[in-house]
Amino acid sequence: MAHTVFCARYKQELEGLEEPPFDSDFGQKIYKSVSKRAWGEWIEHQKMLLNEYRLQPWTPQAQEFLVEQMNQYFFGDGAALPKEYVPPSS
Repeated sequence: MAHTVFCARYKQELEGLEEPPFDSDFGQKIYKSVSKRAWGEWIEHQKMLLNEYRLQPWTPQAQEFLVEQMNQYFFGDGAALPKEYVPPSS
């Protein structure tokens, strides 16, 4: 049976992640309260942040920034888009 969670982003019961994304308390929090759907959307949002801010994800500064953004995305008011961001045209 699939792991289900009450998704912090969508405020409804949805399929959860197969395992915690990080080996930390924050990873456990995400595992227990973020759906697979919301996590997939975060991954796309994270890619945009990495590109727009030209972040190097292996640096501690970038990792700290991404964790802050992730916390806002799932548990805060939502992550803000960069001022300079222009969505891709279809």
